[in-house]
Parts: sequence; structure tokens; C-alpha cells
Amino acid sequence: MENVTATEFKVPTREDVAPINQEIFDNLNKALGFVPNLYATIAYSENGLKRFLDYQNAKTSLSNKEKEAVNLVVSQVNECVYCQSAHTVLGKMNGFNDAQLLDIRKGKSDNPKLDALVKLAADITLNRGKANNETVEYFFAQGYTKENLVDIILQISDKTAMNYLHNLTKVPVDFPLAETL
Repeated sequence: MENVTATEFKVPTREDVAPINQEIFDNLNKALGFVPNLYATIAYSENGLKRFLDYQNAKTSLSNKEKEAVNLVVSQVNECVYCQSAHTVLGKMNGFNDAQLLDIRKGKSDNPKLDALVKLAADITLNRGKANNETVEYFFAQGYTKENLVDIILQISDKTAMNYLHNLTKVPVDFPLAETL
């Protein structure tokens, strides 16, 4: 196997990827108007992009707003600039304002239920799954269930995979950075 450094990672084009990924690129272009660089990078794997998108788009007990809060705090903990940028934009699209997004990146929220979610997501990420008992109890005390706990862990795994991929490959960020954040 060849030795490749992160600086050698180029974002593959439609012509560079397998036919199954070309079809996914076409669908992403129709839905989003572009293929995000990190998704394109996953397409180095013939089966990886479809597998990842199926996982990412699976049903969950978390709302889109809750998913974005988890995505943003996990990306902050994992120091992934690409995903911080993407989930700042997506967070705004899901109803968060700049102050709320900044708080989430700091691992807190003025909404007690969201605060419990964000604190647990950060704790799980920081401690590789070994969350503090008080943080877990706070999560349950805010009305979350065991189903929600499983879904938050799955959401963290989704985002951690993307964070690690970007932190290693350093492909260009193709989401606008929030200048005020």
C-alpha cells in the first residue's frame, strides 16, 4: 500500500470516482447544488459514500435541531474546522441564532433540555464514551430516554467519523465560515 500524506489528498471529481459514487454526486448536486468536499473525499471508497449517507440519513429519535447541536459540539471537541463551518450553517438553517451556536460550541445552552444534550455529547466525545454519571443523570432528568441515549451515541459516531476524516485529509472547507462566530 502506498504511503500518502494528508497534504496529498485532493478532492476527487465525478470522473475520479466509481460509477455508484458518480450517481450519488449527481443526486447531491441536484439536492444541494454541489458535492461537499468531505462527501467527495469519502468517495475514494467505492462503497463508503453510500454506506455513510445511508447511516447519516437513518431515522433517529433526535430532532434535526438536536442533531445539529450534537454535530456542532462534537466538531468543536474534535477541533474539526470543516464540520464546525458546516454545522454552523446547518444550525442556522434549523433555527439557532449566533449566540445559541456560540453557546453550543462552548458546551452549553440556556434551554435546560438542550443543555443536557450538549453537555452529554461533549462529555461522551471528550471521554471516549465514559461519560460522567452526573451528566448522564442530568440528561435523563431533562426527559430524555434510553432510546435518545443510543441515538446520541450514534450521532456522535457519525460526526466523529467526519471530523477524523477532515482532520486527517484537510480537504478545503467549502461551507461559508460564519464571520461572527
